[in-house]
Amino acid sequence: MYDVIVIGGGPAGASAAIYLQRFRLKVLMIMKDLGTLGKTNHIDNYWAFENTVSGQHLVEQGVAQAERLGVTVVEEEVIGIENFEDYVVKTTKNEYQGKTVLIATGQAKPNIKVKGFKEYIGRGVSFCAICDGFIYRNKKIGVIGNAEFMLEELEVLRNFTKDITVFTNGLGLPLHIEEEITEKLVTEPLCEIQGDEVVKKVVTEENEYEVDGLFIAIGTPSSNDFALRIGAFTENNYIVVDENHMTNVPGLFAAGDCIGGLLQVVKAASDGAHAAIAINKYLKTLKTV
Repeated sequence: MYDVIVIGGGPAGASAAIYLQRFRLKVLMIMKDLGTLGKTNHIDNYWAFENTVSGQHLVEQGVAQAERLGVTVVEEEVIGIENFEDYVVKTTKNEYQGKTVLIATGQAKPNIKVKGFKEYIGRGVSFCAICDGFIYRNKKIGVIGNAEFMLEELEVLRNFTKDITVFTNGLGLPLHIEEEITEKLVTEPLCEIQGDEVVKKVVTEENEYEVDGLFIAIGTPSSNDFALRIGAFTENNYIVVDENHMTNVPGLFAAGDCIGGLLQVVKAASDGAHAAIAINKYLKTLKTV
C-alpha cells in the first residue's frame, strides 16, 4: 500500500514525488514514457539553464532525482483508476493500491485524421464509455482503437448493447487483444464520419457501417479519461481542482497541464510542489479519522 501514487513522470509528477518522498511518505510514480515534453528539443526559458536544454534531458533528470531520493518508479501504461476504500491503479501489467492518487499526465488530446471527426465531437463522437454509454443502450455503437484502453472501454459498452463494431483504422491488433474481441471487427482505414445533426455512419475504404454513437479509445487514456471514469469534474478538457489541487473526489489530486493555466514547465513544477504539500496535509487528516 502506497501513501501516494503519482501518474506521470514529467515536471508536475516528478516534482510532486520528490516533495512527497521528502515528507517521508511511501511514493510510487508510474510513467509510460517521457511524454510530450520528452519530444521537445529546444527549451530556452527554464530557470537556471544558461544554454538551450531538451525536454528529454529535463524529464530524465527529474526522474533520476526522484529515484535517488527513494521514489519507486515503474515504466508501465496506466489504463484505469478505481476508488473503493482505497485507490487501485491498474496498468497493463499490474495493479497498485494507494491512499491517494495524483494525476499529472499532461494534456494529450486524442485526434484522428478522419473527415468529420472534429465536427461530430459531442454529437455522437464520445471519449468516455462510462459517461455516455448509457445513452446508446440497445443501439449501434462503434469503438475506435487497437490497444488495452480500447478493451477497457469495450468492456463498459458491452453492458449497454450487443451491437458493437470495433474499428482499428488500419492498425493491427496484438494477438492477445484480438482474442478478447467477440464483436464485429473492422480493420480497414477510416475515410469519413457522416451524419446529420448526429453521427449516423462510419465510412471505410471498402464499406459503410451504421452507428448511433462512436467512442474514441485510441492509444492510452488521457488525464480527462481517468478523471471522468472515476467521477471527477472536468471543464473545457481540463480537470477541475480546488486551491489544494484536489478534485471533487476525496483523495484524488491533479497537477500540471491537465488542470490548465500556463502550459509551461515552470508552472507544472510549481503545481507538483503545491499538490505534494496539500496531499501531505490530507494524509494527516486520514490518520485522525
